[in-house]
Amino acid sequence: QVQLVESGGGLVQPGGSLRLSCVASRSLFSINYIDWYHQAPGEEREFVARIRANGAINYSDSVKGRFTISKDFNANTVYLRMNSLKSEDTGVYYCHGFTGIDYWGKGTLVTVSS
Repeated sequence: QVQLVESGGGLVQPGGSLRLSCVASRSLFSINYIDWYHQAPGEEREFVARIRANGAINYSDSVKGRFTISKDFNANTVYLRMNSLKSEDTGVYYCHGFTGIDYWGKGTLVTVSS
């Protein structure tokens, strides 16, 4: 079992930045990979970024160069630093972990608006 808890969402102006956190209930070494997903209002959930246990990283084309995923093993936490935010980045951001079984957090809401 893995519990994932997201935080860090909020209201930000276009061009601004936020850092999201995903805290796992067990060591990140025991989780194959952790992803961030984005669900815009009325849309499907979409992949944003992935960080594997070995440190390999992938990004979707829409966030490459603007978002950075990282992890802190000591804190069992994966971060998503989001820069140059756009209105289309608005939505709920979910943390997903895979160990052979899928685990999801409840999400954190990001609103990009002036």
